[in-house]
Amino acid sequence: MKILVATDLYPVKEDEKNTPKTIKLFVDGWKECGHEVKVIRPNFMLNSFLRAKPFYKSQIYNDVENINYIMPFIGRVQNKIKTRFQPDIVIAHMPSGIIFANKLNYPFVAGVHVSDLEVLTKPLYSFYFKKALEKGYENAIKIACRSEVIKNKFLKLYPQYKDKTFVCYSGIDKNIIIKRKWQNRKKVLTCANLIKRKNIDKVILACENLNVELKIIGEGKELNRLKKLSSKPVFLGHLEHNRVLEEMRNSDIFVLPSQNETFGMVYLEAMASGCITVCSENDGIAGIIKDGINGYFWKDDIIEKILTSDNQNKILENSYNTIINYTKEAACKNYLEYIREI
Repeated sequence: MKILVATDLYPVKEDEKNTPKTIKLFVDGWKECGHEVKVIRPNFMLNSFLRAKPFYKSQIYNDVENINYIMPFIGRVQNKIKTRFQPDIVIAHMPSGIIFANKLNYPFVAGVHVSDLEVLTKPLYSFYFKKALEKGYENAIKIACRSEVIKNKFLKLYPQYKDKTFVCYSGIDKNIIIKRKWQNRKKVLTCANLIKRKNIDKVILACENLNVELKIIGEGKELNRLKKLSSKPVFLGHLEHNRVLEEMRNSDIFVLPSQNETFGMVYLEAMASGCITVCSENDGIAGIIKDGINGYFWKDDIIEKILTSDNQNKILENSYNTIINYTKEAACKNYLEYIREI
């Protein structure tokens, strides 16, 4: 199958810190399955500057073509495309990708993220982007929501698309999955871009009066404020992926009470590393983590409850039995099954 991926949520270079690699993992997985995949990164320049993303010239970089647009994909977007490719299907993610794909005259799948929901519900975007995005959903062959939570929110807005909407979970490298028993070393870990909606301050305050070691991986605007809250946390800054996994394997509990999370690969990696994992209720990965079964939903006293529970090994066993079903191979296969229906 020939697949064209259209999204601005794609790293042009491997060392980009602030661009998630979730869509790239799908691309790599589809290539490993023998499919021919090309990537176009349609970049509305004003949006790029507002989000403080690295700027690249319009050209082909290895396996991705970056195309800058001053106007948000108005007119014949095809005129700027250098990649010569006749795809069987276009997979479009993020608002820019969907609006772009809707102008290409190929059958396409529209991938829904938290960013899409913001465009659909905030007055700021009502003049152009909302209408253009809605037209994309109307014309899409399928609609791929990045989590069960996002699917439920999307269908509340557009119930007419129920029959063509599905969930496209991400997956992890199966080689990082380990099975562990509860060790009660009282080591708590969180890992995130240190911005307000990640709620790292709640984790710090929850650990303040507990006999635990708290480590925080990440950089961001909130760093200085968070450091002033307590002397307890050890701030590790930005770490390479293998170091993050090492810290996870050396921790007992992973906590990230983030809000407006599209999915959150870091939760899957924490589960794969043998941590009891805590997320926010009704957000991101909450469709996979089930409270009190294979992990927990955030409450201010949840860390203390985990430490004093006698159910830790059962939670870890259930977590392991969950995570083995969320590998990269399984995620790519799941996505392709819906594409093959087309």
